[in-house]
Amino acid sequence: MAVLTELTLLQFRSHRRLTLALDGRPVVFFGPNGAGKTNILEAVSLLSPGRGLRRAGPDELARRDGAVGWKIRAALGAGHEVETSAQPGAAREVRIDGKPAPQVALGRLCRVLWLVPSMDRLWTEGAEGRRRFLDRMTLSFLPHHAEAVLVYEKAMRERNRLLKDMVRDPAWYAALEGQMAEAGVVISTNRATALARISAAQKGAATSFPAADMAIDGAGPKDLAGALAEGRGRDMAAGRTLLGPHRADLSAIYAEKAVPAAQCSTGEQKALLISLILANARALTDETGQAPVLLLDEVAAHLDEARRAALYDEICTLKAQAFMTGTEPELFSTLGPRAQVFAVSEDGVMQTPL
Repeated sequence: MAVLTELTLLQFRSHRRLTLALDGRPVVFFGPNGAGKTNILEAVSLLSPGRGLRRAGPDELARRDGAVGWKIRAALGAGHEVETSAQPGAAREVRIDGKPAPQVALGRLCRVLWLVPSMDRLWTEGAEGRRRFLDRMTLSFLPHHAEAVLVYEKAMRERNRLLKDMVRDPAWYAALEGQMAEAGVVISTNRATALARISAAQKGAATSFPAADMAIDGAGPKDLAGALAEGRGRDMAAGRTLLGPHRADLSAIYAEKAVPAAQCSTGEQKALLISLILANARALTDETGQAPVLLLDEVAAHLDEARRAALYDEICTLKAQAFMTGTEPELFSTLGPRAQVFAVSEDGVMQTPL
């Protein structure tokens, strides 16, 4: 893993061309809403496997005023160059040091964690968002987790197609259910490993943010292949697979108060999310010797001055390259010279002191 030393965006979202020289310190982008701050963070999120922090498709990422594709280039301090791009109507491509590479390879070079405003509702909305959050944490520790998820989801899609077509021949299902069971064991084991590492990182940590007791619910039976075979009739009636790790949920309890996260105040839920991101970063730093890249979109808006200062101190203690956004520079005043600061407007992006 390594910090970003240069980032270039070409025809990406609102940015026709943008190049930033970075030195490893936390990075602040401030400016009015709609100026393109989050777009920069989204570009960095695409240096990791997956669809990025907005889960956008390739064609959604190009500038609206052009028919050309988009490109993101990044130089990493370890001497690697990463490039990801897409042409109109085509899938996203990845190149590492000039050579084509699968997306999963990005997870071995640049591990990225993020917290965005839409995640403020993580504990109160559906389980799908919490599974994605869990899998992002897991992927940060175990890059091969993405491969297991891809195998599982591909086999499940094919099984669901058979169910919808009312296919009853067991021979059509056996191989797919075997693949799902094998990949499912890996997925469940990886998730449990990640949670154990994050829980360990919370214990005794010098932090101003509350600890969370976490658990994975509804991951499915140990004999998944047998349960899938037994449940074909029920699944056929539903038109989809009703059990397995794709149905798991992440639960959290505000440890000090013994209150489920969903029942906490909005401010407490935000604090718990920040705590988990920081614990994830601490665990990765202890394991690899290098903090992950953190993307914290509008993270300061709902924190009081003391909590903001505490967050910045923890980021700097970790020596993490955190990319943060806000509407006003005053939100980041306690960072002082510890951060690189950029003013973002419709006219462009300009480095400036706090």
